[in-house]
Amino acid sequence: MITAIVLIQADNGRIPETAQAVADTEGVTEVYSCAGDVDLIALVRVRDHEQVAEVVTGRIDKVAGVQRTVTHIAFKSYSSADVEAGFSIGE
Repeated sequence: MITAIVLIQADNGRIPETAQAVADTEGVTEVYSCAGDVDLIALVRVRDHEQVAEVVTGRIDKVAGVQRTVTHIAFKSYSSADVEAGFSIGE
């Protein structure tokens, strides 16, 4: 499974509608509206890199209100449970 983090610039007046449309996109598992340099962050989870390209350039980029996207591919996932387990080794 490949996870991609998609940073999205959106039209200011359409952020809620754009976020919902992106969330409704096949391959997108979560969308966050946020403060800072980007308006929305979408998590894409798919089986292969070709599907990442299809979801981002074939679907998300075509959503009304999306101005620009920047995509990052995740190598490894960490959670607080993983970090705590790593520090408890040998105790």
